[in-house]
Amino acid sequence: MDIRKRTYKVLEVAEKGDRVSRAFDVFIIGLIALNIVALVVESVEPVRALWPPLFDVFEAVSVALFTAEYVLRVWSCTANREYAQPIAGRLRFAARPLVIVDLLAVLPFYLPFIGMDLRFVRAIRLLRLFRVAKLGRYSQAIRTLGRVLVAKRGELGVTLFVLFLLLLVASCFLYFAEHEDQPEAFASIPAAMWWGVATLTTVGYGDVYPVTVAGKLVAAVVAILGIGMFALPAGILGSGFVEEMQRRKRPITTCPHCGKGIWG
Repeated sequence: MDIRKRTYKVLEVAEKGDRVSRAFDVFIIGLIALNIVALVVESVEPVRALWPPLFDVFEAVSVALFTAEYVLRVWSCTANREYAQPIAGRLRFAARPLVIVDLLAVLPFYLPFIGMDLRFVRAIRLLRLFRVAKLGRYSQAIRTLGRVLVAKRGELGVTLFVLFLLLLVASCFLYFAEHEDQPEAFASIPAAMWWGVATLTTVGYGDVYPVTVAGKLVAAVVAILGIGMFALPAGILGSGFVEEMQRRKRPITTCPHCGKGIWG
């Protein structure tokens, strides 16, 4: 088999029965998980101080492996007819969202070597969190969630718009009701929006709350509406998952030889 085609198959989601591809997927997922653990543990100063070189060496090894994976993906993508053109095909492949995530996962490591401001580099290194997104390439559950979000993007968009509208209206009412009694807490409508967010999410916030009768009435209505508004996205996503599961259980086509359904 052509080494380019074999590399492309191994780097993509493991096919049934392909042990090498499956082992590679397990290895990459494990490496991503270890990177997440290292990122969290490294932020604990006493742990970081025990053996600083350990984290630096692990980061360098991880970046080397992720870089090799990225380069091999771009190199072998021409094995797919969709990206067969050596230059244009690779550019289109590199523009795919998951491939961009692969690049962002390693790019911060190389930034210090091109003379950038170190303070900016420290901030941009937080992009290592993009390695979490790489799990989407290997997880069927995450890909299912992605399909549900795409299918329900219209309904979710409308819900978010209505939620923002409710936040704006509630903040305006609270500003006019509370501004004279609490000029510091409700200094402006944008300041009142902080209270609106805390109330709509039903978490509350102790230092900002209405004291007037009108303000308390508005707060009660907003708190009740907030429960319903945040239940809507959950219902939309729930119905989306049900539809996706039903779609996967239906035959996506019929075999031309035996006439039986081929299931997705």
